[in-house]
Amino acid sequence: MCGILGLILGHVDDPSSTAAAADLHDALYYLQHRGQDACGIATCASGGRIYQCKGNGMAAKVFHDGSRVQDLPGFMGLGHLRYPTAGSSASAEAQPFYVNSPYGITFAHNGNLINAEELRKYLDIEAHRHINTDSDSELMLNIFASELNETGKARVNEEDLFKSLERMYGKCVGGWACTAMLAGFGILGFRDPYGIRPLVIGSRPSGTQTGAVDYMMASESVALRQLGFSDIVDILPGQAVIVRKGAAPVFRQVVPQLAYSPDIFEFVYFSRPDTVIDGISVHRSRQNMGYKLADTIIRTLGKEAIKEIDVVIPIPETSNTSAASVSERLKIPYCQGFVKNRYVFRTFIMPGQGARQKSVRRKLSAMESEFAGRTVLLVDDSIVRGTTSREIVSMAREAGAKKVIFASCSPPITHAHIYGIDLASPLELVAHNRDRIAIAKHIGAEEVIYQSLSDLKAACAELSPRDPKTQEFEVGVFCGKYVTPVTQGYFEHLEKVRGESRKIKVLESAKEAVMNGIAGKNELEMITRGATVDLNGQVVPVIGGESGSNSKVNNQLNGHARRKREREESATPPVRDRQDISLHNFATEPERGYE
Repeated sequence: MCGILGLILGHVDDPSSTAAAADLHDALYYLQHRGQDACGIATCASGGRIYQCKGNGMAAKVFHDGSRVQDLPGFMGLGHLRYPTAGSSASAEAQPFYVNSPYGITFAHNGNLINAEELRKYLDIEAHRHINTDSDSELMLNIFASELNETGKARVNEEDLFKSLERMYGKCVGGWACTAMLAGFGILGFRDPYGIRPLVIGSRPSGTQTGAVDYMMASESVALRQLGFSDIVDILPGQAVIVRKGAAPVFRQVVPQLAYSPDIFEFVYFSRPDTVIDGISVHRSRQNMGYKLADTIIRTLGKEAIKEIDVVIPIPETSNTSAASVSERLKIPYCQGFVKNRYVFRTFIMPGQGARQKSVRRKLSAMESEFAGRTVLLVDDSIVRGTTSREIVSMAREAGAKKVIFASCSPPITHAHIYGIDLASPLELVAHNRDRIAIAKHIGAEEVIYQSLSDLKAACAELSPRDPKTQEFEVGVFCGKYVTPVTQGYFEHLEKVRGESRKIKVLESAKEAVMNGIAGKNELEMITRGATVDLNGQVVPVIGGESGSNSKVNNQLNGHARRKREREESATPPVRDRQDISLHNFATEPERGYE
């Protein structure tokens, strides 16, 4: 899950203006919920000069509460907010990405490519393009750049861009929404052929030049609306739009639309309630989820048991709307029994189970007056690992709740999310090989009740401007049936990537424990011998050296092992610590002493 932006102002003649960066910076805060791991802005000024500021952390940190905006002149630019997909979270992978050839392309990407290893080999062996990070966003940028380079022209036009995108779509498989910027030319946006990841475009009159028009693209409509943009339309599956400086947008269906299947998790959790995605109001969809969940609760518990429930309490904030609908349908009082600390961010997207668990109590506190002696119905948007849910149930008990019933607005999550957010490994999911009774026991509740998949889909489809009977969604996390073809090899690759990422975090924790004198036997062995990922996905100390049983084919190191050895021999620092080369990045400079 990432947030992406693209903006081009109608007034292009002021070389020193930072108006584009100022608007992009404001928009980052409207999309901050889509990722707190890293963010960035790149702008283009006169003469095609590109400026950027990006790094790990939230927008306020990276941009020093806005003071860095004055370092980003230009009439157009891109913005990006990142939550990491499976893999690392290096500052080198903060976006937008940039390649100088051809034409100077800057790129912001939301989604995931499921044929990344195949593309990496193609870029190396056939396109001869160097990839400097582990991000599939950089892969996609270079595939596009390679195709655009085939024009052989000194200057390109809209037709060249559309044709290059068409060829790029032929090579990439997955779900994506992207914005891109060509130095001195304009911006473009495009979306995968299934419409999995969202992207909208809007316009507004220029504030500084009469008759000129500004255009902006964003992952969610709220970012455009809050900045005064109107005439907001969805970029369709398989469609691209190009906005050249001083010109109106040009739309093109670059590949056939293979489906119209937005990720249903956008409506369950990802998006703000004041957003409209593909013509479906997120707020209204959550209302519908609540009504349908209430009907399921009645069928599951029976009307007599419903009478014992004293209060419906949401787990703030995503489930507030649905919980109010549950309360209305069940005719049971609704109250905000948990108080949210607004200075602690969303625990679900925090990197690391320990961080999530500790953060729950920093984020929420239970009001004893609303729990003491009561049977409470807690409503949440979803249950992923169960860590947060178990902590919340424990807090309700400590506040005096007599009984706790836990209801989820979405079905059990049983499979990996492969199109843009690393929910968890299937083995980490609380619903993996557990029924709702076992899950209730695991989190400490009397009952756990899930929304059915058919009801969840109907809650959103009923609001679709398309035919509700044929409206489909990407729901693979709930059933394992994804809208794009997925090979078993990809899931194995995903687990390897997750394992390597987990290993880095465990080693960092072990080093910290050693430095503080609190390391256990395992941590000491990891530091002295190294760590590896076992068959169950657990990080354990290396025993007797690496087995390497699967690292050779015909006595030759395979690709993964060879790349690992090359990194070790070159003494490449851990991925989370490195600062890779890129454009000059103002975020890495000390703050200037402006008057």
